[in-house]
Amino acid sequence: MNLTKTIGCVLLLTCWVLTSCIAPFKNFEAYAPPPAPDYSKEINWASLPTKKDSADAVPYYSTLKDGQATTMVDVFFVYPTTYYKSKSWNADVDDKHVNRKTDKYPIREMASVFNGSCKVYAPRYRQATLYAFLDKKDNGRKALDLAYEDVKAAFMYYLKNYNNGRPFIIASHSQGTWHAIRLFKDFIEKDAQLRKQLVAAYLIGGPVAKNAFTTISACDSAAQTNCYVAWHTMKWGKSPSKPTNAYKNVAGYDNFQQYECTNPLTWNRDPSVPDASLNKGAVPYTFDRIDAGFSQAWCTSEGALWTYKPRKPGYPAIKNYHILDYSLFYINIRENVKLRVDSYLKKH
Repeated sequence: MNLTKTIGCVLLLTCWVLTSCIAPFKNFEAYAPPPAPDYSKEINWASLPTKKDSADAVPYYSTLKDGQATTMVDVFFVYPTTYYKSKSWNADVDDKHVNRKTDKYPIREMASVFNGSCKVYAPRYRQATLYAFLDKKDNGRKALDLAYEDVKAAFMYYLKNYNNGRPFIIASHSQGTWHAIRLFKDFIEKDAQLRKQLVAAYLIGGPVAKNAFTTISACDSAAQTNCYVAWHTMKWGKSPSKPTNAYKNVAGYDNFQQYECTNPLTWNRDPSVPDASLNKGAVPYTFDRIDAGFSQAWCTSEGALWTYKPRKPGYPAIKNYHILDYSLFYINIRENVKLRVDSYLKKH
């Protein structure tokens, strides 16, 4: 066997081993679902503006400040997958290991980007295991449906008990964006008052289909409100994959054409390549510095956001920069949230 075939066989075997390690052994119905969270209890929220949590953080040694105490706007943040186990299709919200991982990474390194301009609300939910997005049967979609039941319940609780008619942002990443898309269809698109309260949405790492919504359009300028931004970061030259079985019957994917892409360096959908100087600052997973002028980024015709391989420590050197969707553009996002919030408040 020549070297090329040997490498190919090793990669296939590695892929098979990894997949088998995260794939639940039984069908969805064979597992008793974890108890549904009670959102009247603070413990079932990863972040609330009234308690000390990871969303209060700012990068170490920076001059950034947590402004949740005085802001007039909320953000409802739905975090990505942090559960990769095969023992069940859905995580238990009382799983301390999963919660620590959630708080250390997506809450600290993603949700915190909003704390300068928004009060941060992030519910814990019975997230679907990572394999749900790879499953070719209906198990994965059933697991995601169960997870969405929690996100929907949390959003309804937020509206009734926390919002008090305040303007808000919906933000998400990865699996969280899968659920946020459904929130848009079930609430925002059906309720004109909620659309008036919506400052903007950051539906990141979804991916989001171009034809996902009928009443809300993609943003095309930095200060635009009542719109949404979306991107999925990939290494230069890589094409985004088509929606998996998990996306069937979710808004926009039944007639899928291409993904939506907003450039976080320019905040428009123009395919031009802006200069790296427009990158105000990336933040590594160590959360201990701000790297200004970090990299260029540009949207492709297929809807991917291309960038170059990170050349500084603290950024995983992988081909799909999905886990860096927020980190690579942390300061750009933070400043843009403030701009959209200020623009919205001036209008209203």
